[in-house]
Amino acid sequence: MKRIVTAIGLLALALPAFAQRVIDKDGRALQLFPHKDHPMFQAGPQAGGSNLINHGGPIIVNAKVVSIFWGSAWGSNSAPSALAQTITGFFAQFGGTSEYNTIHQYGVGFPSSLTNQYWVVSTNPPHIAVTDADIQGQVIAYINGHGFDNTTIYEVFLPNGYYSTSGGASSCGGPNLQYCAYHGNFGYNGHDVKYSSMPYPSCGGCQWTGWTTAQNFEHFGTHETREAATDPDLNAWYDHRGFEADDKCAWSPAPFLDGPWGYQWEWSNADRGCVKTK
Repeated sequence: MKRIVTAIGLLALALPAFAQRVIDKDGRALQLFPHKDHPMFQAGPQAGGSNLINHGGPIIVNAKVVSIFWGSAWGSNSAPSALAQTITGFFAQFGGTSEYNTIHQYGVGFPSSLTNQYWVVSTNPPHIAVTDADIQGQVIAYINGHGFDNTTIYEVFLPNGYYSTSGGASSCGGPNLQYCAYHGNFGYNGHDVKYSSMPYPSCGGCQWTGWTTAQNFEHFGTHETREAATDPDLNAWYDHRGFEADDKCAWSPAPFLDGPWGYQWEWSNADRGCVKTK
């Protein structure tokens, strides 16, 4: 995702050589996945010719995913909705795919121990505009009930009719569409918690032509999971402009299907370009 530090009012720093950055009132950094019609894509693909740089931060060698489905539309833990089941099915196979193996070159393990563990929160979010604090609150609630794992990315999926908001920016359905999803990290009880916000792809800016809702969510999952594994604390693998591996190939080349699953291309240092698989 485009390297963005979230901030009240989204005050962009004057760093034209880098990806857009804004600063959060709490000083936290989020990495946003911009929608496909965002102005940053109008000048052409973001890949360029520059490779990712290892800035020395940690990676998640053997990543796991817990999908947290928030809202009554997702069903229940004993009977998750069809959409929730499809998403967990995606994660069940993703870690063993050649699409995931594109990040092996950045130190991520192969094969991965990525899982399809999930949790359904059957009550709806308290308001239509779901803040980052709300997202973190659901991650904390899960950790308090199930324990913490340092190799897990906690991915919070929102139902249709709700949207994510960060500062003055929002996802589909919000007043200022800027992004489709994001990932970040925060401290809790001495732990470094890695997480992502996965808003419902209810608008054209976050949908690919002819794809189902599940495939658009899988696209987000591909992007966020690989970036969270290779740059969990936003201080590991990214290029000189602040773009992470999936940012550099976001929306161009065109996202693609492999069987029923939706993916996007990934930047490969070894190939100095975007690749589907390794």
